Amino acid sequence: MRNMRIPMARRRAMAVVAAVLLAGGVAACGNSDTGGDGGDDGKLVLGFSQVGAESGWRTANTNSIKEAAAEAGIELKFDDAQQKQENQIKAIRNYIQQKVDVIAFSPVVESGWDTVLKEAKDAGIPVILTDRAVDSADKSLYKTFLGSDFVKEGRLSGEWLVENKKDATGDVNIVELQGTTGSAPANDRKKGFAEAIAADPKLKVIASQSGDFTRAGGKQVMEQFLKAHPKIDVLFAHNDDMGLGALEAITAEGKVPGKDITIITIDAVKDGMQALADGKFNFIAECSPLLGPQLMDLAKKVHAGEEVPPRIETEETTFTQEQAKEALPNRKY
Repeated sequence: MRNMRIPMARRRAMAVVAAVLLAGGVAACGNSDTGGDGGDDGKLVLGFSQVGAESGWRTANTNSIKEAAAEAGIELKFDDAQQKQENQIKAIRNYIQQKVDVIAFSPVVESGWDTVLKEAKDAGIPVILTDRAVDSADKSLYKTFLGSDFVKEGRLSGEWLVENKKDATGDVNIVELQGTTGSAPANDRKKGFAEAIAADPKLKVIASQSGDFTRAGGKQVMEQFLKAHPKIDVLFAHNDDMGLGALEAITAEGKVPGKDITIITIDAVKDGMQALADGKFNFIAECSPLLGPQLMDLAKKVHAGEEVPPRIETEETTFTQEQAKEALPNRKY
């Protein structure tokens, strides 16, 4: 029988094809990952949707998350929702399509999340709520909430006012600058404050309106309050930025903030603390934005399938003028 010998050039060509096919098969296996084992470089991938950039607090919160992700070796996909729920829902769906490992977000409002959260759950992607909660009855749609007790912040603000005005004679007229309508901090801070001041019937909220957590909104609404109500004794602002905007309106009206009108705010960002130290604000309940390190730790735990508490609260305090002066030099936000 004749010996069939394959020419050398042809054998080399066949070897090259085999090598290419083998490499392609290995690569195809490697790319069949569904997103549960990190990015291309093996890093855990976290998709985060932020409310927006409406305040100094929010900016500090965003910076904390970005810096903590870099330090933790986590790949962060970040989205700014510009204070619109539809933008956040779109971002979460994009994260699901991208098959990130963990999704975290600060909800613009409390309601309307069940559908998209179920989509994340069905895709096997754990969700962490930060800063703001949702009102979903199905608690299995997210792993945990990381943030502040907003009701407590409102209650502490009201309790300070009750003590501060206990010797006042006659009605004490209060105006309230609410946060974004429907948001957890706006709802809860209003509730806590109302519960606390109910202890003294002379403390009366005569007007309450949203300033959307912005300085511009705080100034605009305070201007309306001052025109409509000749006698305002107290301003309760749901965050420092609205209070700072209100300062401009109060000053323009020829009144002295902190004296003619007692001002209570929540957050304790640097500008707010400076206003408190200067005597323009009278009391601030703290709400810390530095959640980044805790969030990264939680992301690693839920990705690994570890059990985490359903609610994790940040440690916070309150400030008077003297306490603000003492804390300001070392303030990180």
